[in-house]
Amino acid sequence: MKTKRLLDLTAAMVLLVYVGLSPPLVSGDPGRRVSMTLVGEAAALGAFCLDGSLPAYHLDRGFGAGSDNWLLQFEGGGWCNDIASCRDRSNTHRGSTRLMTKTAVFTGILSNNASLNPDFYNWNKVRLRYCDGASFAGDSQFGNGTSMLYFRGQRIWNAIILDLLPKGLARADKALLTGCSAGGLSTFLHCDNFTSYLPKTADVKCMSDAGFFLDAIDVASNRTMRSFYTQLVSLQGVQKNLDPNCTHAFFPEPSLCFFPQYALRFIKTPTFILNSAYDVFQFHHGLVPPSADPTGRWNRCKVNVTACNPHQLDALQGFRTDMLGALMNFFRNSTRGGMFINSCFDHCQSALQETWLSPTSPRIHNKTIAKTVGDWYFGRGEDVKEIDCPYPCDKTCHNLIPASTTTDSLAPNAPDHNSLGTQLSPFFSGFFYFIFYV
Repeated sequence: MKTKRLLDLTAAMVLLVYVGLSPPLVSGDPGRRVSMTLVGEAAALGAFCLDGSLPAYHLDRGFGAGSDNWLLQFEGGGWCNDIASCRDRSNTHRGSTRLMTKTAVFTGILSNNASLNPDFYNWNKVRLRYCDGASFAGDSQFGNGTSMLYFRGQRIWNAIILDLLPKGLARADKALLTGCSAGGLSTFLHCDNFTSYLPKTADVKCMSDAGFFLDAIDVASNRTMRSFYTQLVSLQGVQKNLDPNCTHAFFPEPSLCFFPQYALRFIKTPTFILNSAYDVFQFHHGLVPPSADPTGRWNRCKVNVTACNPHQLDALQGFRTDMLGALMNFFRNSTRGGMFINSCFDHCQSALQETWLSPTSPRIHNKTIAKTVGDWYFGRGEDVKEIDCPYPCDKTCHNLIPASTTTDSLAPNAPDHNSLGTQLSPFFSGFFYFIFYV
């Protein structure tokens, strides 16, 4: 199928108050605002955002016993796979630091509150701003004589690390590389490279949140995501930055190594995978992309899972089965890896306090995401791999949608049928609906 144009898969969180089903706000903590730092030396490395602006990050200094520990989080924000969509993206905060907010709110795994983030609260925490459109992995450019697009994600990654090393990262005792969505994919792609920058004595691990994108067959029997990634890898010069062992193994289709399910077995650094088995983005754009449902038969199901018919529920359960199948080798054979694969209709769960750690956060075997990740990182347990029972058994999820919700009220936000989509439907009940765009 043609994925010729992607209307900038933006990664923004929209908070819509749902008054009718409101439990109390769980944390009461608005999060800490952290200022942006531009990487002044990036230009010398040719590290530019799509529009030529300098890359940036936000650094919240650690303290006390965490002063020599570092947590780096890749920001998410989708991808662009052709000149038109990348040009559009370059004129937004997803392609230019000039258009970004100059402060970022740190919550969830980035919180500095010990009661809300007990294992990582006092670490140095960094959010890497995303402005390249290829999960920090491209190295190319495009010019037509009047304008230029910079596909320099790999150089941005290198430039930010080099800027952080003299600020204390070079002396790291413990380190965790993480990211959400497209940033979660970045975590897989850069995990071993991150380790190479740090002292050999450092305890370095990686945790991907909602980044395990499947090479899925959609409901129209097409591989929408594979087609899209193939175009992206070609346009942005990503192939040379993929793991060479992986690209050799998957020759003549090296772009498959952009998929975590194929790259995972080549990653040497201990890795934790946090993902929903019914990931909302993948449901809407991998399993049922707009192009695979031109008549809108899935519209009600996408907005309200309780409105799915038996055939649609079978497809969703099949997607979960495919995800668990792709993870089975890791589950059985990884002695240092960890997992939290829940059955919530969700996307990104570590950066939001409500899902990371709160009285109402999701649980598997009564363990929160924060507790599970902490147990894995610090070795508090033999085998920290949690897999949830299939939907609808988990009552701790934030996806219990009222039956009265219909697609009619959301129709104006429907995705363009020629793209992988710029809109996602809400799947969260409670005080907020959290709508994520990858």
